Amino acid sequence: MRSETLSVPGATLYYEVRGAGPLLLLIPGGGGDAGVFDDMADVLAQHFTVAALDPRGYSRSTLDDGKPAAQHVAVQSDDAYRLLVHLSDGPALVCGTSSGAIVGLDLLARHPDRVRSLVAHEPPCFAVLPDAAVHSAMVDEIYTLFQQEGAAAAGARFLAGIGPAAMKPAPEVSRLSPRAAEMWIRLAANGPLMIEHELREFTAYVPDYAALARVRDRLVLAVGQQTRGCLPYRPAVEIASRIGLEVVEFPGAHNGIRTDADEFARQLIQILSLR
Repeated sequence: MRSETLSVPGATLYYEVRGAGPLLLLIPGGGGDAGVFDDMADVLAQHFTVAALDPRGYSRSTLDDGKPAAQHVAVQSDDAYRLLVHLSDGPALVCGTSSGAIVGLDLLARHPDRVRSLVAHEPPCFAVLPDAAVHSAMVDEIYTLFQQEGAAAAGARFLAGIGPAAMKPAPEVSRLSPRAAEMWIRLAANGPLMIEHELREFTAYVPDYAALARVRDRLVLAVGQQTRGCLPYRPAVEIASRIGLEVVEFPGAHNGIRTDADEFARQLIQILSLR
């Protein structure tokens, strides 16, 4: 594996590359970084050149002015586009999870010439749902809790709001390898930034249905088998219905890329190979 950086407008992106074969870009969810894909990437690297990035402002991807700033879907999408152009002369495979799936949807809509296939795993586009107002109010409540009581209270409200089965428990950090433990330290620092600067905009994102419908043969809307009945499952179903697709279930819950990494990776390999 090699680690590199790429300068983009207003930031320097950190990314990691391993493996050989067609380029596959992995985009983590809100507050995540390239490390969340480690276990999955080891399997994928047997078939693809796997690139994973830290989104700007998180972990090792720094903002030029050094100050936390509001995160925007279009900006992160542009970052992903610039990374793809940097790494490849042609279209690439892309897989994004959670907020990274939202970035992937925007990337596919804006730059279809750069995306061979996109697997968008549980994009939390709460605004597309019939009861969007309820979830918007929940997100506002989470933000207010963060401002008044801190990240722990806000995080607890978020987990309650998306459903108790939506996320499998985090591991005991003391039992992890040094690299994995370092990642969890980074994620703990990223969490408050995500709540303050990303959660409201990303959950309010509505995809460009017309643009996606034109390239729906390149799109897989994925959901977790164990997320059924929970909020993160629903937006992908709604988006799929709008553009004439069916969702595809993947192993695990909303954090299946980590908790069910091997099975998730093998299903991703199968789907991307078929497409």
